[in-house]
Amino acid sequence: MLHRLQRRLSSTKDLQALQLPLKQQVTPTDLIHLPRRPNHGTTGRPVVLRTNFFPIHSIPSANIHHYELSIVPEIHHLKTARRLFTLWEELNRNTFLRSVRPVFDGRTNVYSPRPLPLIDGSASFVVDLPEENDDFPNFRNIQELRRPPRQFKIQIQKIGEINMDTLHNFLDGRDPDAPEAALLAMDTILRHLPSMTLNAVGRCFYTPDGAASIAGGAELWQGFHQAIKVSRGGMMLNIDLASTAFFEPGPVIDAVAKILGKRGPEEIRQPMGERDRTRLEKTLKNVKVVCTHRGTNKRRWKVTGITSTPAERTIFPLNGVEENVTSYFRERYGLSLQYPHFPCLIVGDPTKHVYLPMEVCRILQGQRIMKRLNEKQTTDLIRFTCQPPHIRSSKVTNGFNLLQQTDNEYLEDFNIRLGSEMATVPARVLPTPTLSYNPNSREAFITPREGSWNLRDRKVAHGAVMLAWSVVVFGHEKDIPPPTVAKFVREMAVTCRETGIEIRNMNPPVRYGNPQGNIENILKTAYMEAGDSVNAKPQLIVCILPNAGVPLYAEIKRITDTVVGIASQCVQSKHVFQAKKQYCANVALKINVKLGGMNAFLGSHQLPFVAERPTIVFGADVTHPATGDTSKPSLAACVASMDAQCSRYAAAIRAQRGHKEVISDLSGMVAELLRTFYQFCGSKPHRMVFYRDGVSDSQFAVVHREEVTAIRKACESLEPGYRPAITFVVVQKRHHARFFPMRREDADRSGNVLPGTVVDSGCTHPSEFDFYLASHPGLQGTSKPTHYHVLHDENNFTSDALQELTYRLCYLYCRATKAVSVCPPAYYAHLVAARARYHFQGDWSEADSDPEQQRMAASAALASATLEQGGEAVLSTPTTAGMTDSPDGMEYHSYGRPPSLPLMRVGGGQGSMMGIGGMVGVVNDEGSVTTPSTGGSMPSFGAVKPELQRVMYFM
Repeated sequence: MLHRLQRRLSSTKDLQALQLPLKQQVTPTDLIHLPRRPNHGTTGRPVVLRTNFFPIHSIPSANIHHYELSIVPEIHHLKTARRLFTLWEELNRNTFLRSVRPVFDGRTNVYSPRPLPLIDGSASFVVDLPEENDDFPNFRNIQELRRPPRQFKIQIQKIGEINMDTLHNFLDGRDPDAPEAALLAMDTILRHLPSMTLNAVGRCFYTPDGAASIAGGAELWQGFHQAIKVSRGGMMLNIDLASTAFFEPGPVIDAVAKILGKRGPEEIRQPMGERDRTRLEKTLKNVKVVCTHRGTNKRRWKVTGITSTPAERTIFPLNGVEENVTSYFRERYGLSLQYPHFPCLIVGDPTKHVYLPMEVCRILQGQRIMKRLNEKQTTDLIRFTCQPPHIRSSKVTNGFNLLQQTDNEYLEDFNIRLGSEMATVPARVLPTPTLSYNPNSREAFITPREGSWNLRDRKVAHGAVMLAWSVVVFGHEKDIPPPTVAKFVREMAVTCRETGIEIRNMNPPVRYGNPQGNIENILKTAYMEAGDSVNAKPQLIVCILPNAGVPLYAEIKRITDTVVGIASQCVQSKHVFQAKKQYCANVALKINVKLGGMNAFLGSHQLPFVAERPTIVFGADVTHPATGDTSKPSLAACVASMDAQCSRYAAAIRAQRGHKEVISDLSGMVAELLRTFYQFCGSKPHRMVFYRDGVSDSQFAVVHREEVTAIRKACESLEPGYRPAITFVVVQKRHHARFFPMRREDADRSGNVLPGTVVDSGCTHPSEFDFYLASHPGLQGTSKPTHYHVLHDENNFTSDALQELTYRLCYLYCRATKAVSVCPPAYYAHLVAARARYHFQGDWSEADSDPEQQRMAASAALASATLEQGGEAVLSTPTTAGMTDSPDGMEYHSYGRPPSLPLMRVGGGQGSMMGIGGMVGVVNDEGSVTTPSTGGSMPSFGAVKPELQRVMYFM
């Protein structure tokens, strides 16, 4: 099937790809036919929900005329191109256009409801475009501007006509292939007017109304995401809230003070050091400013740098002599600078020596911040966007009106009519599974309520034994006193025992370390002290950190994972001072699984698909370096279950070319995990379920073609003719579908849909196998369901079977006492890949952290008060668990015993693959890691120590 437009429009890059001429858009390799929906699910309690989709009641039946618009000289800025088109349209409304209202996508495509009067298929126009005045948005007011209007030549050429019958046939299910040209035309028509009147960023429209200032000279704008969606029998318009950060308009000196963490520019009394100057330059580079020292003759400039000297010492050539900026402004404009010790802005062409004092410049409104936000800004962004369901639904309706989708002359001309009320869709609430804990617990079984439960009167299913451990406090004794540390360690040890972990040393050795010192030596010493204290092999180092910064945490994980070879548990010092039982219970869950224990499980009758026959469940994800960073690779992670309860996982990691989403060596990773499964279970899996995270809609075809083939190749490489049944499911969180309960009994305490709410009709694909699942309880804001789309299915799943399997797995997030929002195998893969990035040796900064992890950490901080209610041990981050032995007296299903001769060689040697649970590429004789896909070496990328490869060290 062709790429559906609702897939192609998932990102700006996808939208740009659609602007190619139609003959270049589709190749034979793009044609895939995804599995059709087997049926609609019936399990669960039926409910009706309101959703943020607005029905499109009327779709054009007549052909739409498609034209190509070219502009000379070429315009690269969409906003300027749209201004030019609007001016051309107004000038030709009653002449050439004859009251026809064509629409423009900002690049090359123009669509018209009726044919334009072209001569020989084309027409040319000359238009003078005045320079935009940001202080006066009406661009016709040009008398105060210095630059004359720019002249452009516009040429319009007929491409063809779009037959809208193809769209009607697709929506009715008569044609399985999406009519891409018709869908693109519909999307352009619906986006045209908002794009001309609002600040468009990608697929979102933003307005400064209600903007909120945040740290670092930024402000948050609220906007609305808009996209079309096809469903069975019709089309819908998806509208959702969106927020992003813009530079706060106003004096540059005020922005400088905020960027440097000052209350105002008057607090900066000395010339800036190189560190502050570099920080300012990175932040303000390419920002547009307007100068204010020339009265009404304002001019816009783009910042290209910051001078290394203050204004009073910044020299430039003037009439053959050198002049400093301070003297020049005093003599030329009669302006005495208040901040001559501030550096100057370098604007325009740097070779022309145009220097402007910061105090005569203002930042223009509407400039989006493209760099990654820091942790404080991310927290502010989450707080700004966190809207309860009833408020969010009300704002979505307001957004529909703001986007002018009702009183819209362009839509009327195309005979498009939308409903002004959000659509309702049928849904079901799946039954909640029953979790099992240690049979020696006072209550060994529990059925969670609204997706949550607690550990009161329960012990973990299988508690680990911890003999040798130690504590490292990164800080000074005066900041974190020894009595405080001792109290926390005691509380932690007692809580671990109460949870079911056997701790035999209640007084581990404690040492202090300099967070700026030699971290490797500190941890090695702690390792030795842990072993010497009980004369046993060290198992765990607890690290108390002074803050939540990335560099120290990353270095600790790199050293413990790849140098020392020991599990580590980091805690922030603020929790040490409080020593709450709730927090200690959270940490105990993490420690247990890191040492090989298991917290909870589901009985085999609750996972029949996995338990009936040998079945392996995979999860895979790829994390990428920061945008523009070409020095680091992307990291692909793949995890796989190792038992019939999906409680034990092994992992493999590969480094591959940066920013490549398709996993290059998936065949090798799957083959290794299949060998590991055979080692653990003594049989080959008959069936596979593969949950693939991080794939956008536009990548379905290439991922299906390459990755499913790679899985099949891996099976064939192990044994000719070995063909287990494969089901490949894409897991998506980056979408904008939201659901709102219509009745109080269908909502949880936060007003969100209940955990287990599944939607597979009304707003899903017309024919393909997909569904939305809200598996988690609402903690803050409006719950976002996860979208699951089946790309390949040889197991012949029914809708009920796949939906129930996916939902029940969400209760096996082994370090949480809440159902999670994403199927755990996919979440585990994300954790593994994020952890592997810490194994690079080098300088770390906040920008190096994984953005999703950073968002989760900020979100968890906001929700901490909620998480600590009711004595629940709740963790905000996912993990995995490894277990090799069944606890006595507990139901534990296994496929068999491992064979006496392992199929997989684990350990050193040239070209050997690192083994269970922590494989990172191929290790060569020099000890560096070579990526299978490129063959290039990365000496600074450490491989996980063999001691950790049988436990889930990355939790």
